[in-house]
Amino acid sequence: MANSSHVRSISFPPRTQLEYLKVEIELNRLKTWESSSISSTATPLSLNTIQKGIVGLAELYNCVQNLLESPTTQQALLKHQMGRLVEEALESSVGLIDSCGTTRELVLMMKEQVQDLQSVLRRKVGDSSIQHCVDAYISFRKKVKKDVAKSLKALKQIESKIGSSPQVDLDQSLSKLLSLLREVSVLTISVLRSQLSFLSAPASKAKKNGWSLISKMLVTKSLASKGHEKSINEVECVDFVLCSYLDGSDFKADIPMIQRKLNTLNSGLQGLEAGTDSLSRLLIRNRVCLLNILTP
Repeated sequence: MANSSHVRSISFPPRTQLEYLKVEIELNRLKTWESSSISSTATPLSLNTIQKGIVGLAELYNCVQNLLESPTTQQALLKHQMGRLVEEALESSVGLIDSCGTTRELVLMMKEQVQDLQSVLRRKVGDSSIQHCVDAYISFRKKVKKDVAKSLKALKQIESKIGSSPQVDLDQSLSKLLSLLREVSVLTISVLRSQLSFLSAPASKAKKNGWSLISKMLVTKSLASKGHEKSINEVECVDFVLCSYLDGSDFKADIPMIQRKLNTLNSGLQGLEAGTDSLSRLLIRNRVCLLNILTP
């Protein structure tokens, strides 16, 4: 690794500086998204909010790709023996790709559960069949929480390793590049974490007969007033209407209401699936680019 006495100042040409600027613009946009949504605990994350994060992250990775594919950037990394720092980015990319794949699988499984329930309701079968399918969905939701907890732990470990490489003296431009790559990884973790948190929105914590009061207070409000819909997200809303259907409370969600909520959730999950699939391809492409820098 080069030390301070061997590091020469480099100045990237205007075109490469423009690529830097584009990355910084997308970074700041995603940071704004993060501060306004992820950091806020007042309301649960909605599908719309998460999808905006995925779209923003995709734009960011496209800009990063252009920057890394710049011959000037690659030459600077090789000339100043930056292999160790590129390897740091590669190590993070492995974990991020795995986490993205796990998230996509969870989205797919939840979508299948929602569609199974939709199919049962469309067939207008008896209450016992509906109850069996609802019970299966609620059991699945509880399992998802455990799977999500493992995935969140894995993301935490990746996050703790970012920036853990020994400090070295770098040219200002290369130091800036390293900082950008680390910020991109951190924001990727934030977007993945938002999806996982959405999928594990509080599942049923009580027995069927314990949901009466919750159904009255939350479901009735969310359905009666648009102003209250922000108090629960799409996953929680389905939980509430299903449990209110089963628990025999004064307020009981009807089949058409359940179908509407399931349709909304299913459409959103399809969007998350497509977005996560696209993100996975971008993460892989980014890793290939980093590998090419090490083995030109």
